[in-house]
Amino acid sequence: MKIFKYFLQFIIVLSLFMTFKIIGPRNASFMGSSLAKIFGPLLRSKRIIEKNLKICFKNVDQKEIKRISLGMWDNIGRTFSEYVFLKDFKKKNNNLIRFHGIEYLDEIKKNNKPVVFVSGHFANFELMAMQLNTYGIKFATMYRPLNNLFLDPILEYLRLKYVCPFLIKKGRSSMRELLNKIKNGYSIAMLVDQRTSEGKKVELFNFPALTTTAPAQISLRFNCKIVPLYIERLSNSNFEMTVYKP
Repeated sequence: MKIFKYFLQFIIVLSLFMTFKIIGPRNASFMGSSLAKIFGPLLRSKRIIEKNLKICFKNVDQKEIKRISLGMWDNIGRTFSEYVFLKDFKKKNNNLIRFHGIEYLDEIKKNNKPVVFVSGHFANFELMAMQLNTYGIKFATMYRPLNNLFLDPILEYLRLKYVCPFLIKKGRSSMRELLNKIKNGYSIAMLVDQRTSEGKKVELFNFPALTTTAPAQISLRFNCKIVPLYIERLSNSNFEMTVYKP
């Protein structure tokens, strides 16, 4: 039954990708946003979203919860549509991504020492690694494979071709591969906001939350600096990316 469900998802995603390609990036972004805002709130995650927003903002009303939720679905839909157009984002001087903190990347390249880039799933998070790669930073990134065995090869292909040529799948052997990359002079990029089954319990909004300690461990073991990254969607498919001081 699960295989059938995954295959159906695969057909739907493939059909949407083909449609996005035909109608172009601007229309695809609008279509992705519209579909996500229509169908997203119908999913079970709606209850989780509302619960978490109430934890973050004690006095938030239902109207504000709906506004924030729709903004989230808008971003997810646009990000989904943008996978088809990663090639366009990769072009130099495309004016779609405003960049801050280039001087820190220059310093990293000059020092020729590995660092640990840390960020979260902000805006179109794939574009952060893409920009590092375009700028000539030698690095590998960790990622969690999709549960859908039909869709995961497509996503992996797109990431390898347009985002980062060195991917490390999360799993039993990932730490060994990661350490080998660092020893060979590669920096590491990690998105650290996903749920984890191991780590250190850190208080978050008065709740104990398992938090990965991998960036800190790597930093201490290899004397690597930690470099925070952030990206924000300004409007439609325009972004602002910031590299912060190591």
